[in-house]
Amino acid sequence: MITAPLFLPPLSLYVHIPWCVRKCPYCDFNSHAAGDELPEEEYVQALIRELEIELPYTQDRQLTSIFLGGGTPSLFSAESIGRIIQAARRRIGFQDDIEITLEANPGTFEQEKFTGYRSVGVNRLSIGIQSFNELHLQKLGRIHSGENAIAAVAMARQAGFDNFNLDLMHGLPGQTEAEALADLQQAIDLAPSHISWYQLTIEPNTEFYRRPPELPEENILDNIQEEGQKLLQKNNYFQYEISAFCLDNKQSKHNKNYWQFGDYLGIGAGAHGKITLPDEQRIIRTTKTRFPADYLQRENSYTASCKNISKEELPLEFMMNALRLNDGVKREFFSERTGIQYCNIKNICDKLVGMSLLENNPDRICTTPKGHQFLNSVLELFSE
Repeated sequence: MITAPLFLPPLSLYVHIPWCVRKCPYCDFNSHAAGDELPEEEYVQALIRELEIELPYTQDRQLTSIFLGGGTPSLFSAESIGRIIQAARRRIGFQDDIEITLEANPGTFEQEKFTGYRSVGVNRLSIGIQSFNELHLQKLGRIHSGENAIAAVAMARQAGFDNFNLDLMHGLPGQTEAEALADLQQAIDLAPSHISWYQLTIEPNTEFYRRPPELPEENILDNIQEEGQKLLQKNNYFQYEISAFCLDNKQSKHNKNYWQFGDYLGIGAGAHGKITLPDEQRIIRTTKTRFPADYLQRENSYTASCKNISKEELPLEFMMNALRLNDGVKREFFSERTGIQYCNIKNICDKLVGMSLLENNPDRICTTPKGHQFLNSVLELFSE
């Protein structure tokens, strides 16, 4: 394998807040029912301690984005969220156009809270709607109603947020094509800058996995996907990734950094990180102590695992992210961000071009529409 110099990519920060009001039956994220009292102050202090431990990984880079995810970060007060943001600003520094996203659920906030988040530096929201249909919300174990979801959008705008994402699922238990498209139309009517629209999948370690619900048949799922994409396109939502659509080029900077194989610090219980170490010519992935109680007992190290990504794994790792993007990535990103010269994968790429699965583009690595449709088949060639 012919190697190349590794370059430092942009750097983001992911902050995991692991508590929810109630665990949803489809959720395989590291989330836990909050109970009567949250150890909010204790957890914020632990996050700041962990951030300080991670500082060597920044390698003098400023942050391009922060994503506060969960769980349900909107269970925390604006003051706590502000302390986390300020800790990152003072210790690492921000690029002028930094994007700071907070995940929120309609059942866990009020107007005053949204205004508070805006005042402490959050400039983008990701609101977990999932559905506007009362029956489907109940089946998903959500604690909000369709009216709550619509009200949440109004509150976000009143608080000054002009950039926010609505998270919406389709292929729900018992959902018809008409119901799925009605959900999507309702989301479009609310005119968010970004819509994440994706099919429900049954993951291990979830209630739905242990007690599988009856999902729509494959032909219905295909019709939902096809007609939904038409509906989004008709309403000027540009699809730039498999499940991401936006107005006016309001793509998620944070998620694009993942997909372009950028670096990110991950802090908080169960958080994941990916860091490039050019001096050592290696890339590492980190995971943090998963259970909140165990995490809070740590002081000097929060790391559960730190793994080198081998040279053999890197082509697939890179492509699994980059080819999610409709426009792919610049070809030079492959060598700069993996430390492997493009000539090592040229035969595979040429084969995929010949199969009409990759574009014949000297400047970019990207799939054709057919390749996007059969992405798993494309990726299989990079895993051989």
